[in-house]
Amino acid sequence: MATTGDSAIELEVVTERTQWSRFLALPHRLYADDPAWVPPLDVQERARLSPGNHFFDHARWRAWLAVRDGLPVGRITAQIDEMHLRQHGDGVGYFGMLEAEDDPAIFAALLNAAANWLRAEGMRAVRGPLNLHVNEEVGLLVEGFTTPPFVLMGHARPYYGAAIEAQGYRGVKDLLAYHIRPDFEPPRVMTKLAERVSDRVRVRAVRRKHLKEDAAIMLDVFNDAWRNNWGYVPLVPAEWEDTVLTLSKLMPADYIQIAEYDGEPVAFIVALPNLNEAIRDLGGKLLPFGWAKLLWRLKVRHPQTARIPLMGVRQSFQHSRLGPTLAFMVIDAVRKQMHARGVKNVEMGWILENNDGMRNIIETIGGQAYKRYRVYEKEL
Repeated sequence: MATTGDSAIELEVVTERTQWSRFLALPHRLYADDPAWVPPLDVQERARLSPGNHFFDHARWRAWLAVRDGLPVGRITAQIDEMHLRQHGDGVGYFGMLEAEDDPAIFAALLNAAANWLRAEGMRAVRGPLNLHVNEEVGLLVEGFTTPPFVLMGHARPYYGAAIEAQGYRGVKDLLAYHIRPDFEPPRVMTKLAERVSDRVRVRAVRRKHLKEDAAIMLDVFNDAWRNNWGYVPLVPAEWEDTVLTLSKLMPADYIQIAEYDGEPVAFIVALPNLNEAIRDLGGKLLPFGWAKLLWRLKVRHPQTARIPLMGVRQSFQHSRLGPTLAFMVIDAVRKQMHARGVKNVEMGWILENNDGMRNIIETIGGQAYKRYRVYEKEL
């Protein structure tokens, strides 16, 4: 128990249905006066934290609520991903889903609860925020508070960073989100390079009739392309297949493009209609009429914003001239489809700050970094 002023902060381990409801409701109060915040869909958040989430097939976790005078004032989770431990062997656990009022005592109570549990479980360090893992929402927003987050990207209050650092955490990695318009004029040097390999490279849309096969192709390319990246954890086939099948119902097939070199898949890209644009005024609710509004906005009006969350080029091409060309070709293919549907603004990210190759490609086609997310770490 921690104290702030005359009131004590009590921590509750979240296990009951009513506690989960309060856990999910807390951000609605904390961000009520923040015009940039987008209330997530309750049904989506509940599914994310349910036993049906495939992440929990290889992870164990715990969640806490901080309560003062009967009112929830903060929340946090701690996760141990066995796949991360097998991949890196570093004894690192995660914290995530952190939300709290502007009170150092609340942050201290929450972060200590997560750290103590991870330490008791044998972890040697804690890293976060990860909501809930490295292939989902990663990092704390530290720059770019005035614009709404895109789909699957986080938002935060400006005081969060200092509050985390006050508990002994240090920033270990910065991630960038880029803004770009899909009507950009492709640089002549890139189009010339693409023309030179056009007889050997074919870029195609995902095939709905062979969705599982194409999902497996993208999974294989991703796990090869990303395996040397910071924090990399392989995508699990069951998780990835569920993701692709779900997304395919919400997006055009040509928002996923696969590049083949001499008939072999070597690169891919995924663009998502910005769900946050479509749900921003729903207050997290799909009933009674939210479903109809969402489907009409996605299928008929179509969002004018989109996000590119995922792209990969096989390792064997990344340090050759063909690597940037393949990246440009899949970007160009998907941006044409977005432009044709009236998309005006695209977010690309997250991008590791030290990924100079990808940053150069994005900036060459007019991308501008406009948000920064930070991952923190602390020894236990």
